[in-house]
Amino acid sequence: MLAIYKREVASYLRNFVGMLFIAILLAFIGLYFTVYNLINGYPYFTYAVSGVIFLLLICIPILSMRSLSEERHSKTDQLILTAPVSVGGIVIGKFLALLTVFAVPTVIICFYPLIMRIFGSVPMAESYLGVLAFFLFGMTCLSIGLFISSITESQVIAAVLSFGALFLGYMMSSICSLISTTGNLLTRILSCYDLYTPYTMLLNGTLDIGSVIYYFSVTGLFLFLTAQSIQKRRYSVSVKNLRFGAYSSGMIAVAVAIVVVLNVLVGEMPSTWTSLDVTSGQIYSLTDQTKEYVKNMQEDVTIYVLSNEDSCDTTLKQTLDRYNDLSDHITVEYVDPTINPAFVQKYTASSVSMNSLIVVSEKRSKIVYSSSIYESSYDYDYYTGSYTTTTTGYDGEGQITSALDYVLTDEMPKIYMTEGHGEYTLSSSFSTALDKENIESETINLLNYEAIPEDAACVMINAATTDLSSDDKDKIIAYLEKGGKVVVVTGYTTEPLPNLEDLLAYMGLYKADGLVLEQDEDLYYRVPFYLLPEVGSSKYTAGIYGKYYVFTPYAQGILTGEETEDIGYNQFLYTSDSAFAKADTSNAQDFQKTEGDTDGPFAIGVEATKTVGESEAVMVVFGCEQIFTDDANVVVSGANQMLFTNTLGSFVDHEVSVSIPAKSYEVSNLTLTEAQIVRTALCTTILLPVGFIVTGFLIWFKRRKR
Repeated sequence: MLAIYKREVASYLRNFVGMLFIAILLAFIGLYFTVYNLINGYPYFTYAVSGVIFLLLICIPILSMRSLSEERHSKTDQLILTAPVSVGGIVIGKFLALLTVFAVPTVIICFYPLIMRIFGSVPMAESYLGVLAFFLFGMTCLSIGLFISSITESQVIAAVLSFGALFLGYMMSSICSLISTTGNLLTRILSCYDLYTPYTMLLNGTLDIGSVIYYFSVTGLFLFLTAQSIQKRRYSVSVKNLRFGAYSSGMIAVAVAIVVVLNVLVGEMPSTWTSLDVTSGQIYSLTDQTKEYVKNMQEDVTIYVLSNEDSCDTTLKQTLDRYNDLSDHITVEYVDPTINPAFVQKYTASSVSMNSLIVVSEKRSKIVYSSSIYESSYDYDYYTGSYTTTTTGYDGEGQITSALDYVLTDEMPKIYMTEGHGEYTLSSSFSTALDKENIESETINLLNYEAIPEDAACVMINAATTDLSSDDKDKIIAYLEKGGKVVVVTGYTTEPLPNLEDLLAYMGLYKADGLVLEQDEDLYYRVPFYLLPEVGSSKYTAGIYGKYYVFTPYAQGILTGEETEDIGYNQFLYTSDSAFAKADTSNAQDFQKTEGDTDGPFAIGVEATKTVGESEAVMVVFGCEQIFTDDANVVVSGANQMLFTNTLGSFVDHEVSVSIPAKSYEVSNLTLTEAQIVRTALCTTILLPVGFIVTGFLIWFKRRKR
């Protein structure tokens, strides 16, 4: 086998075909790399790999056509067939030689993501998974080309048949869709030869073990068929050989059956076993919040997908597979509305687009529209005079988990947000997060109410800049005495707020005078006023503790009184011991402590619980007016919003927050100067391919002169 391998590799290098194959592949990959990654600045190398895939359908038949057909035509195959080497050794040697030639450009393009990384952030795992997908697809195509080369002595026929076979595998998914949109026995059989779908699965950022096994098993099958094809010619026709032929046919049937059964078994395994999410934003993975929520489900829910299973959005389908694997209480069913248009009318009179979901329990149903599954941005193009749409995030998990909670909840909880005291208004992103938590919110001016409404699950005072009235304070205290729950976000002001401070004092909490400066460099962002406080373990910091920072700029320190049998405290955001509160911020010249400043440590987020009769009052105080704003939230990748939903979710008896933030697709584009683009493109698109062509020509010319 080794001798055949060396002979074949040398042959590809001497006759110029191998070098030309490498040069053409590198030239086209370099072209796509230049357009997508260098000129447009896209940080995803998979764009270039995906663009060049059709070229393999043309180049690989040209590379593989001579492997066996030329030797059969020139009768040199008799020398190999009568040599003391097994048929398997012949096939493996020739295949590895082909794979070696193909591996050369594959190894070279492995350096391209490293080049991209010089100019910006690049999702490296996704990039190299794309290279792996490219190699596996090419490997399978080579095995098919080798087999076809073994059944004919004409190189032209071998090339044409190989292209036809590879093109058929490339288009098989579309062919099956044309035959039947719902799928049938014929399409299931035909899809066994779908070469392209496993490739797209890998390009999407999922290390899909099923796709990898598919490529290796199909490659192994065609190598086995090649061996059988050679074996049929190794002996002269005789009765004995006819018996061997019958035995060979049986072995082929067994080999095909093994490949089919292996892939079916892998396909039946839970996706959590066979799929590894390598995307930078963990697009396809489910968060711990979702896993915990689904684990606690006690009632059955059916998720109807308005699509044929084969044509369902790939990303959404992977997410749904993970939900289906998590719990026996979740069932995913696909319904094609073009075949069953009356199905949607059971749940709504409105039109519902394809790839939307209908989540149904015994209590109620909820529609998750396909437009809400992806987040998009709209930018105006001054050159074309139109808007361009860019997909910026994937919210499949967030929408599905929220819908599960909605259809299983007995009653929708409500929180009241006070107004009339200069409170901050929640941004649309925080309001959306509240909606996904399945919490109704309503603003309330306490002047118009005799007491806090009975249906209040919680009352929130969001950074009041003017004082509560004495009457407002009394109403909130009366609510606390009944076991109420209150969230207070304090805002820094030089004006006294005695009634708000009295409300805090009722729970044994006090504000430090001034703004907190952190002296521990690990606990602030850029300047000491921009706090990144320590995060303690708590239900409010679930999913944040040990993973993320919380950003609290211009914070006030919260001090707690002595704990007693009736009152206790839980500080879940706090400063270091070296922090201090600067009282006179308007005249501060630097970040140094001066006379009159208050020593830390301070709580920035604290829970106070107070036993009142048979009830327990709860107050959560955050000492930063900007904590629940988009500007602060974006600094820590959504952790502040997670804190927000955890806090309010805990007050409505959510054991785990069901408001999962959308997962961002956005990675900053690469930044290259014109000169950098030209230099890099010149190397990858022209110099590198030309170098292989020149080298191949010199080898061929030197050999010819001999």
